[in-house]
Amino acid sequence: MPAIADLSVEELDQQLESIRQEYEAFRARGLKLDMTRGKPAADQLDLAAGMLALPGNRDHFTEAGEDARNYGGLQGLPEARALFQTLMGAPADRIVIGDNSSLALMHDTLVWALLKGVPGSVRPWSREASPAFICPVPGYDRHFAICEEFGIRMLPVPLTGEGPDMDQVEALARDPAVKGMWCVPKYSNPSGEVYSDATVERLARMQTAAPDFRLFWDNAYAVHHLTEERRAIPNILDLCAAAGHPDRAFVFASTSKITLAGAGLALFAGSDANVRWYLARAGKRTIGPDKLSQIRHVRFLRDDAGLQRHMDGHRRLLVPKFDAVADALEARLGGTGAARWTKPEGGYFITVDGMDGTARRVVELAKAAGMALTPAGATSPHGQDPHDRTLRLAPTFPSLDEVKTASEGIALCILLAGLEKRRAEIG
Repeated sequence: MPAIADLSVEELDQQLESIRQEYEAFRARGLKLDMTRGKPAADQLDLAAGMLALPGNRDHFTEAGEDARNYGGLQGLPEARALFQTLMGAPADRIVIGDNSSLALMHDTLVWALLKGVPGSVRPWSREASPAFICPVPGYDRHFAICEEFGIRMLPVPLTGEGPDMDQVEALARDPAVKGMWCVPKYSNPSGEVYSDATVERLARMQTAAPDFRLFWDNAYAVHHLTEERRAIPNILDLCAAAGHPDRAFVFASTSKITLAGAGLALFAGSDANVRWYLARAGKRTIGPDKLSQIRHVRFLRDDAGLQRHMDGHRRLLVPKFDAVADALEARLGGTGAARWTKPEGGYFITVDGMDGTARRVVELAKAAGMALTPAGATSPHGQDPHDRTLRLAPTFPSLDEVKTASEGIALCILLAGLEKRRAEIG
């Protein structure tokens, strides 16, 4: 089909009639498909099925001979922390292991910062005048939800393909009320982009008016590659230390999309001062994490090479699904101007930007056809996309056949919404 913008009124009406008929036929199939959240599929979880038999009967002693069934070990087992040194970019003594949710660690660190302040704070953040966070957009809706829950102002900054627009970030950071910034630096949720070396370096060395400014460095997709090339980013902790800002970065990750999503490990890393601060707060909240789960991960993954081999298994399962989405979008929308989309090298999502003013309509059309999509606006603070164009597609959880069907339907909805928008503009 030619570009929508080039169609005459007669051609536009003809295409609208044809696509509406296709859409009605698709809707009549009575499908029930879900592309809302980036969950691992059952076959991905099966890759770690061997963990269910671990650590095994009587295998509950740590390398130091301690009984992992009992209380204690607030920072996590030394052997488990050593396993994730490469992933976290920090030595074992500057890593903390919690239970399964890195989101819980992010929530807790932000709440503690509000209530107690962080190393370098003059006072708790809640006693500052209207604290704010820089929020790269499109971004992760659960990051935004934490800020919204606690009344933290969100300052959106566009992504450029190499990370956030650093000129805007540096300008915002000159305000002492700006206390932090959300970052998903590798295979970002949902755009899939990778922060460039220059972007990471500027984040590490930039001047901030707040002496206790923090990068909430959510490296959720550090090893979630979709190509044989394992993209690398600079070590934010090392760069911050070299720039004279050793406490700037709080680094988070988890094994939720590596091993078992409901029984993984959450990871935190930072400077010596940040780790001491974290443990002092966490010690009031818990007597220790699930150390049997930590032993299970050590027995199963063994070392960083084992972790990488395990992730190769995920890649083999996921690539056909991502290819199916790309193929469907290209086949239906290529050359039409109705949308543009990302082709991520890793992570869990594909971002589609339709024509301005069409995203909500696409979600509405998809719902009527039996396809659940992430709500339009979810990738922006407060769920408000000022352009109403960005959609986040999550192809990991459905089966490959379901992904193919859903992708064809979503592309059809995007095209129909684009044609409707153009027809309304013409009048």
